[in-house]
Amino acid sequence: MTDDIEAIRQLKARYFRLMDTKEWDGLAHVFADDVVIDVTGEGGGVTRSVAEYIPFLRANIENVITVHHGHMPEIELTSPTTATGIWALEDQLWWPDGGPLKHMHGFGHYHETYEKTDGVWRITSMTITRLHRLVEA
Repeated sequence: MTDDIEAIRQLKARYFRLMDTKEWDGLAHVFADDVVIDVTGEGGGVTRSVAEYIPFLRANIENVITVHHGHMPEIELTSPTTATGIWALEDQLWWPDGGPLKHMHGFGHYHETYEKTDGVWRITSMTITRLHRLVEA
């Protein structure tokens, strides 16, 4: 049980690092192929596969400097191969000249589900909810 919770923490740490370093191929591997990602609160939409999500993400942040942090995970194992998690989120984004904004500092939560397949945990769903944004135009 403790090993599974730690494996999920490591999975989320990889997610943050790979997103911020723009390692798209590696990032794709933290998700299940049929992952459902809801970023409607971010002005996006709902994607229903990793093949759909990675191009969406690249189109929106490829040239943006990003720093994402996840804090205080609440991870619950719901079976030997499934789990849920809520992570406090803090992120900062800096757009290049001519972008929609200069800087955004955001706060909120990731609401996620996970599945363990062939001994490997992956994110199967993710919804981002925002509590507050500090924006510099």
